[in-house]
Amino acid sequence: MALLNHIVVPVDFSEQSNIALGQTFNLAHATNSGITLIYVIDETLLSSVFNLFSSHDTQEALLRIGIQTKLNELAKDAEQTSGLSIDTRIEKGKIYEQIVKVSEDLHPAFIIMGTNGESTLAKKFMGSNAARVIKEAHSPVITIKGKTHRNGCKTIVLPLDFSRETKEKVDKCIEIARFFKSEIRVMSVIDTKDEFLINKLKRQLDQVVDFISSHQLPVKGEFIEGDNIAEEVIKFAEKVDADLIMIMTQQELVWTEFFIGNASQEIINNSEIPVCSIRPIERKDKTEFTTS
Repeated sequence: MALLNHIVVPVDFSEQSNIALGQTFNLAHATNSGITLIYVIDETLLSSVFNLFSSHDTQEALLRIGIQTKLNELAKDAEQTSGLSIDTRIEKGKIYEQIVKVSEDLHPAFIIMGTNGESTLAKKFMGSNAARVIKEAHSPVITIKGKTHRNGCKTIVLPLDFSRETKEKVDKCIEIARFFKSEIRVMSVIDTKDEFLINKLKRQLDQVVDFISSHQLPVKGEFIEGDNIAEEVIKFAEKVDADLIMIMTQQELVWTEFFIGNASQEIINNSEIPVCSIRPIERKDKTEFTTS
């Protein structure tokens, strides 16, 4: 059967990148995707491997040979384990720029990256590189921080803010839930005592729950009271034993040159549960969620 999609997985041969790769297999099978492993030679670190006894070109060529050998071994092992088609690419440049560039070339269904552990991957992808990949890549980005994960995706947590961009997140959540027959747990954090606003939010949450239910998917909705959105989302996801948290990276509208919004960044950095970050389509209007 012809492959319909690609999934891009940045790797650095660390434990956490191997965990991220392993978590890619089920999603690749479900979406009929091939996997492309990408290793980025950080141009800012190249000078550290040069010495007085060989040229710049010779050092880089030797470095590429070593990396390609390890990539081939990793791809071969992954193919034998998963039965999937796995390609490899080596790029040179800024980490986030090269990952985004590859995603623009391949238009992957997802980018999946490890983001924790005592490894070079953590140093590369936590902070500004992770934020800029999530900010600039058009494909959804799933970040894998925790060490232990179930196969598949039994439960998805869907935090809502009811902006128009939320419709895109709901649609993507439904798409993933269909692949895995997941239950969707819709939730919103209430940090106000305004009864008018609370009632409005409850009506809108009910609308989202009904919309998901109309797609023949199991769904529950509830409100959580609290002041820290990220903390409450993570606590709720842990309570319901979720396998994935879906966030919209512009929902706070607090973008800077390097970082996504505070709550989104906090969820990505602190959640042991994988986080899927959706970049919204740029719009001029900011109307509320609608099922039309």
